[in-house]
Order: sequence, then C-alpha cells, then structure tokens
Amino acid sequence: MKMLFAAILMCSTVGALAEPTEALYQKSCFACHSTGAAGAPKAHDTAAWQPRMAKGMPVLLESVKKGFNAMPPTGMCTGCTDADYTALIEFMAAPAPAK
Repeated sequence: MKMLFAAILMCSTVGALAEPTEALYQKSCFACHSTGAAGAPKAHDTAAWQPRMAKGMPVLLESVKKGFNAMPPTGMCTGCTDADYTALIEFMAAPAPAK
C-alpha cells in the first residue's frame, strides 16, 4: 500500500511540475512570436517556419540557447529544458490549434 501511495504521489508531483506547452508559450514566447516583433516568425505561420524547420532541430535549439538576431539567449525561458524548447518550436511551427 505504501508503494502504491508513493507511486501515485510521485506521478502527480511530476505532472504538476510540467507546464503545458501553450501556457509556456504564452509566458515566454508570445510577446514576440504573436506579433512578429523584431523579425520573429509568427506562431502558427507555417510558411515562415518551414525554412527554419528545414535546418533541423539541433540548429534551432542552438539558436534558442545562444540567442539569434534580436532573440535573447534562452528566448525568455531560462528554466526551459531541451524538451521544452523542442515542444515550443514544434508548437509555433504547427498550424494554429483548433479552438
């Protein structure tokens, strides 16, 4: 019984720590990628993202971590992991989600 409780507690804690990609986008990326400020490709503009995605995720991750053009290093998401950055890039490069 104690093992089951510990497993449930651990899973619920991990789930609580993970921030959904859209919420992370709103907090960290929205300011520039919603408007195209300073040349940022707009979120869900698949035509603008296509040539960037063609460079490959390793190149895009390096750009986010080091900064690129007007985007500061980490792109305003200092606590993001590579998995977070990948999810954010894929979210922004995809067509707009249906509401």
